[in-house]
Amino acid sequence: MLSPFAAASPSSMPIGHTLLAAGLIGDDQLRIALHEQICKHRPLGQLCVELGFITETMLRDALSKRLGRQTVELAGAVVDPPTLALVPEPLARRHTVLPLSFDESAATLTVAMANPQDLIALDALAAHCGTGLHLHPALAIESEIREAIDRHYGYRLAIDDILQELETNSAPSMNETGHPLTRLVDALLIDAVKTTASDIHFEPEAGFLRIRYRVDGILHQVRALHLNHWPAMAVRLKVMTGLNIAETRAPQDGRVSITVAGRPVDFRVSSLPTLHGENIVLRILDYRRGIIPLGEIGFDAARLAAIERMLAYPEGLILVTGPTGSGKTTTLYAMLHHLDAETVNIMTLEDPVEYPMARVRQTAVSEAAKISFATGIRALLRQDPDIILVGEIRDPETAEMAIRAAMTGHRVFATLHTNSAIGSIARLHDLGIRPALLADNLRGVIAQRLVRRLCPDCHSLSQATAVECLRLGLFDEGSGLILAHAGACPNCAGRGYRGRLPVFEVLSMDMTLNELVAAGASPAEIARAARAQKRHFSLSDDGRKKALEGSTSPEELFRVLGPLAPPVKPTAN
Repeated sequence: MLSPFAAASPSSMPIGHTLLAAGLIGDDQLRIALHEQICKHRPLGQLCVELGFITETMLRDALSKRLGRQTVELAGAVVDPPTLALVPEPLARRHTVLPLSFDESAATLTVAMANPQDLIALDALAAHCGTGLHLHPALAIESEIREAIDRHYGYRLAIDDILQELETNSAPSMNETGHPLTRLVDALLIDAVKTTASDIHFEPEAGFLRIRYRVDGILHQVRALHLNHWPAMAVRLKVMTGLNIAETRAPQDGRVSITVAGRPVDFRVSSLPTLHGENIVLRILDYRRGIIPLGEIGFDAARLAAIERMLAYPEGLILVTGPTGSGKTTTLYAMLHHLDAETVNIMTLEDPVEYPMARVRQTAVSEAAKISFATGIRALLRQDPDIILVGEIRDPETAEMAIRAAMTGHRVFATLHTNSAIGSIARLHDLGIRPALLADNLRGVIAQRLVRRLCPDCHSLSQATAVECLRLGLFDEGSGLILAHAGACPNCAGRGYRGRLPVFEVLSMDMTLNELVAAGASPAEIARAARAQKRHFSLSDDGRKKALEGSTSPEELFRVLGPLAPPVKPTAN
């Protein structure tokens, strides 16, 4: 059975054969996709993406090569309003197309399409625009087209329209479809995903409901609604996430997955009774942002080389530490992605599983199924793993099982709650791991924090003050130093920051450090020896570097790290 993409041009190679010839999929994967196509009657390329065989970018590039069409990246695309007005929003959404540019002299409209051979969409556009206008399709990723439609046609207005409807119209019964409060909850969830929020807080007060998003680690109030709306909204949230709507006096946890701009997004929900009603917080788990290549995660050359040295060992324990929300899971998944191959068996034990990965066997800790981290590691070891990820070492039994797995020839990755990489060694001692046992099996520790990245469009530069130099740990070197500070512009919603970047501390073990650990040396002694061996790269040094290069502001750095330790002077040989 041929792909629907091939129907418009019988002489061209079917997309399945194109992907196979390019080495992007194998024979077995093509057979699976063809079987799914028979059942679902969907384009073969899209099914390969949904099955995890290829990415949307791979599909777009393969189609571009096959059809001879140009491709376009929509993440940074800007469309002027006159061009946008040529295609009304309902038409753009119905056929998933976006007008990009209009050449008036040639009467040519360039439109982004996921399938330039979609004759129905092309005919609809031609009928609307008229016969005198030429259409030039350009290939783009379908989810990016949907996001761009939302961005350019103004999805935020939907929330304002719903609120106006609530204020002016009498509300229908709660079982009526299309209830404005139901649509309001859906719109808020979608809006939070669009603004790259990591959490949504619904917080009832004495007379109103406060709604806040956590964006780049900072909470921002986005709406304040009358408290009368909250009971119905809470019911909607609890129904969506599978919580008991009759239970309002006990904490509850749930999860829901919705499709936003053509991609699945998971929400983890927690409800907690408070003085003025149930407080509900949703954590947003956007799969698309979950896995970042190791080389793109934010390590400098020295830290990346140290981590690659750790990963080169065929066995041993690697720890990632930091507070909640510091990006530990992202770093762990980047390392797993770096090691992932057909030749290795990777298994994880998480609480909960945040981002699905192809080929990786992922298991969630479950009290109902009596799977704890310790018992789960025992079960994983009987599954012939090469690499094991343990979501968190939180008790002596889990620590012992993780070390035992490392001793038996496995690579073990885990998180640990400590303030620094050096402090992880003392923490493992507190959990009952003998120093001699730890010295032979610990390969390294990564500690990390997240700081907000300055908005490139509005940041300002000024000479560093004496106080800033002091807090940066630069006592004599700060004279004439230029630092960047946050501004405010529409592109960053007046916050001065857009996105976050990690700050890392890396400790990689060697024979000298192993001997110190086995001898029970203090953290200060281990730190001095590690710096002398060039095996320790501190948080302060990495943060200071990012402030001096203008990636973040000193105020943001001090907020996350506090005053920085002075740079370590190189010792003469």
